[in-house]
Amino acid sequence: MPTIRPSSDLRNNYNEISKFCHENSEAVYITKNGKGDLAVVSIETFEKLVGKYELRKLLTEGLEDIKNQRTVPIDEAFTEIRKGLSHEKL
Repeated sequence: MPTIRPSSDLRNNYNEISKFCHENSEAVYITKNGKGDLAVVSIETFEKLVGKYELRKLLTEGLEDIKNQRTVPIDEAFTEIRKGLSHEKL
């Protein structure tokens, strides 16, 4: 069940909200004038969510590449990577 708090609690009970977010790795939903306005999470939880999103995006792109036959054999890929790395050293 989501934790829902009024916006005044951000000012009046910040430490309590912060502690909850860190201990439970969950969002606290903040309302303004009785309507949903914000979701507050710890930095750690936010970074995990962003990381999952970025990974999913990369995996989706990879699957699209496979589907559309935009792939090369692994030895060719490593050869190109090595070429790129050797140019960076110059």
